Amino acid sequence: MNAQLNAPNPNTLRGAALHIIRLCNPHEKAAALRQLEPERLLNLPHEPIATLPGIPGRPERLELVHATQMKHRAVGTLEGRAMLIHALAHIEANAVNLALDILWRFSGMPERFYLDWWQVAQEEALHFQLLDAHLNSLGFAYGDFAAHDGLWDMAEKTKDSLLARLALVPRTLEARGLDASPAVRNKLISVGDRAGADILSLILRDEIGHVAVGNRWYRHLCVQQGLDHIQTYADLAKRYGAPQLKGPFNLDARRAAGFDEVELAQLGS
Repeated sequence: MNAQLNAPNPNTLRGAALHIIRLCNPHEKAAALRQLEPERLLNLPHEPIATLPGIPGRPERLELVHATQMKHRAVGTLEGRAMLIHALAHIEANAVNLALDILWRFSGMPERFYLDWWQVAQEEALHFQLLDAHLNSLGFAYGDFAAHDGLWDMAEKTKDSLLARLALVPRTLEARGLDASPAVRNKLISVGDRAGADILSLILRDEIGHVAVGNRWYRHLCVQQGLDHIQTYADLAKRYGAPQLKGPFNLDARRAAGFDEVELAQLGS
């Protein structure tokens, strides 16, 4: 399923995804995503699309550093709150790229797969726009602070396997957002940032659906390939070096996103 051969057709959904992911300006990327109607681009060739340079497109002024080099400030200060909002905006910008990448990179899936991930990409674009606007209201802009790239690093590791991508990006790294969102929201409320907290509430609602999409298509492939979804996940997590998950876990959100009770019982083990 890895893309290597044909030039992209921008009049197809997958070709449009490849075009948009290469845009460097995140505001242009979000606007382009939210303006397109995917049903108009449902000519979905099953052949692979050629890999092109510049994936994902990123703003030049964005400094990417290792997670251990990230600076932190108390959220009670204006700069500290701005750094937190910036980090969240960067997560959403990455999430846009991740949804677009799974769209263009992997061929041969049912039409519903591509429509699902296009909707995810559009909602992630809205999340970025909301956080970016809130960051602007604090007197800062996306790119004013350094950011780390853990989400995209796993996308690179899993670029040759759709099964691994589904297991380890939406079901692992993005699912961690379900666990973290309530605490981050409460932190913003504690410093009087109700607007930021409301954005987090909307994001959590949507992210449950996004992780559910990952769960649904991961299970689809496991059934198709005759694989046990529990053991397969454990094998993939070990093979690709997925991070060990640590609590507390948002079990209600994870249940809503499609994790079963066996999976929930194994969290953190």
